[in-house]
Amino acid sequence: MKKLLFFLISLTVFNALGSNRLKDIVDIKGVRDNPLIGYGLVIGLNGTGDGGGEITNNSLKKMFQTLGLDPMQEVSSSNVAAVIVTAKLPAFGRIGQKIDVTISSIGDAKSLGGGTLLVTPLKGGDGKVYAVASGAMSIGGLKQGSKFATSGYIPNGGSVEREVDVGFNRKTSIRMSLKSPDFTTAARVVKTINENLGGKFASASDSATIDLVVPQHYKRKVVNLLAIVENYRVNQDNKAKIIINEKTGTIVAGGDIRLNKVAISHGDLVLEVGADGKKLNKPGSLFMIEKKTTLNDLVNALNTIGASPEDMMSIFQALKRNGALFAEVEFI
Repeated sequence: MKKLLFFLISLTVFNALGSNRLKDIVDIKGVRDNPLIGYGLVIGLNGTGDGGGEITNNSLKKMFQTLGLDPMQEVSSSNVAAVIVTAKLPAFGRIGQKIDVTISSIGDAKSLGGGTLLVTPLKGGDGKVYAVASGAMSIGGLKQGSKFATSGYIPNGGSVEREVDVGFNRKTSIRMSLKSPDFTTAARVVKTINENLGGKFASASDSATIDLVVPQHYKRKVVNLLAIVENYRVNQDNKAKIIINEKTGTIVAGGDIRLNKVAISHGDLVLEVGADGKKLNKPGSLFMIEKKTTLNDLVNALNTIGASPEDMMSIFQALKRNGALFAEVEFI
């Protein structure tokens, strides 16, 4: 049977007690980007614009009226395109701070290459204007006729006009959320913080939420407190899980994945996992492996004889359905 070349990513079982900085495994409430969106016009296109249309024409007419002109008839031009402009307002964005903006055509423009975005207000989810964008566009080096040239970006093309005041340094408590909720990890985070701060300042309300009361001597010094806390190292517990992409033949596994006593026969492969060790047979070959009932041993054995992705995927599914594989299996 012809063996297929496949790409295996991190199938070695990871240590469930891997130490990580707190800043890498939690998010802090109030510290996040905020999406912004706006509608605008890109001008200066070399005949690759919308070529007219109700939305574009009405927008042009309103723009001229704003500039003190009052055209008597509809304005139509293939050098203009209607676009949607998006950006992200940084967590602590300040007035005058520059941000990158992305522009995407919403009409039938062929290309936005060489165009200039007119002044466009960018609004947040509350309908208020938080930034203004404008400037010459870049389509990332794509050719004018490229099918991807209907979107582009302007580095530092937006300017923050309104701040989101979260009063961070005045906070008396901080809420942290685990990026991968887990009761064991949450308990470890609480224990680590309390031991290092010398008191019961942290508590967990569920598998994802940790609340930290700001100690009295850190009042108005919340930034200093978090600079210390976020560098505490915590042993993060990983859920035993195998992710399989049948289209690409990619298999990713993590956590403390183990196997129960089981015997498998798949095509030319025969595998036995038991109290006396593991034995893998293939016509003309015999592989003996010391007693270790882990997925890592199984994978190493299968790799040794060149098992195909189809072999591994079928075996993992069968092991899960048999109850011999102690891990969640997910297909993407």
